[in-house]
Amino acid sequence: MSLILAKWTLDDYHRMVASGVLDDRQVELLHGEIVEMPPEGEPHAYFNTDVRDYLIRRLGNRVTVREAKPITLPESASEPEPDLAIVQPLGREYLIHHPYPENIFWLIEFSNSSLIKDTEVKRRIYAQAGIPEYWVVNLKKMELMVYREPFAGDYLSQITLTDGEIRPVGFPDVVISVRRLLD
Repeated sequence: MSLILAKWTLDDYHRMVASGVLDDRQVELLHGEIVEMPPEGEPHAYFNTDVRDYLIRRLGNRVTVREAKPITLPESASEPEPDLAIVQPLGREYLIHHPYPENIFWLIEFSNSSLIKDTEVKRRIYAQAGIPEYWVVNLKKMELMVYREPFAGDYLSQITLTDGEIRPVGFPDVVISVRRLLD
């Protein structure tokens, strides 16, 4: 006998959130499955806040930097909560909906215990949604993994950096110091 998993739709998930049934759980919806998120350790919390503040200084009011807030990816029945989402500054429109793929410039995850989920599962979900750029800061190796050029459910380009500079695809005029992200 094989097991059949019940998949949740975005509407199902939103009803659960609205009803409060998930209030005491740190979860996100990935491919229709409700997945628990690991607790955030001190290094993760530090880098998340520090990099958020750095990006706000570099990008100013050209973006909104959302920290650990949902994004809605309808095609994959997913509503992940990336550590940082650099999105269009749509203000009060986010009272009606979380950012959709077309609102997202790039996403950043800080990985310690969640490296496999972030580099395998989430990478493919984000690529399938057409997110143009996805960064994973590997906190164990202190390196930046950069994924670009979404195509057919994955990214065509992947580079790993420990030094130098990077220019986000959506903001080629903005120079980001890799060392500043990792130190």
